[in-house]
Amino acid sequence: MFLGFLYRKKVFALVGESGTGKSFCAKLVAHKYRVDFIIDDGLLIKDNRILAGHSAKKENSFLSAVKVALFDEKSHRDEVARRLQTEKFKRILLLGTSEKMVNKIAVRLQLPSPSKIIRIEDITTKEEIEKAIRSRRIEGKHVIPVPSIEVKKSYSNIFFSAIQIFRRRVTPASIPTLHEKSVVRPAYSKRSKVLITQSALSLLVINCVEDYNKDIKIKKILVKDADIGYRLIITIDVPYGIELGDNIQEMQQYIIDDIERYTGILIEEINIIIDKVIETE
Repeated sequence: MFLGFLYRKKVFALVGESGTGKSFCAKLVAHKYRVDFIIDDGLLIKDNRILAGHSAKKENSFLSAVKVALFDEKSHRDEVARRLQTEKFKRILLLGTSEKMVNKIAVRLQLPSPSKIIRIEDITTKEEIEKAIRSRRIEGKHVIPVPSIEVKKSYSNIFFSAIQIFRRRVTPASIPTLHEKSVVRPAYSKRSKVLITQSALSLLVINCVEDYNKDIKIKKILVKDADIGYRLIITIDVPYGIELGDNIQEMQQYIIDDIERYTGILIEEINIIIDKVIETE
């Protein structure tokens, strides 16, 4: 009986890199697909209310925020999963930085896998994404898609401001509806630069490359200071037969995402130098 009820639910996912404006666009996506429930950064949200969970944005470190967003703690995911089981709904929207992340959230909350993936770059412009990234990285501003009065109840210590948006509703009278989003500044999201030694950062890079492809050999890593982060120059040997173009770009992004996600360190640029192509054993 329970499984039949579960699989009648349709799960949507909004996917995009951290800081690209997913929380800002969540209500727009939910409205378009007639979704009432949203899972965002550890919270279960319905309409303008937080129903269960706690926000990753209240955490003091970036790593603990990631764990909250992934419902890593059993009591947290059980609380939200139980509340979902008591609610009558057909559609829910999950927010995450990757398909892997939203699939993991779905499993942990006892939901079906997302049947529709919406990518942030498909619903907003490149300029808007860049603006959102600047706001996140330079000013440390994050968005929770509920009104300020709701956020202040539990997160007054990180509340920063509110954004009010009028959207014209399709009705005979064309009555506009007001949507408010809350802007917060988490403790872990500072304007100051996170410092790390060159040897520690190099070790992180080595681990990332090994996870991505153990046959790629790192010969040299050069770490340079940037305005609010670091630039990396990585010299490598690659195995014979690897498709250099797409795979190297994919590896660059993999390193950036992994280091930023788990440490809060900003990697502004990675340049990869291929020294030679080698035969694998």
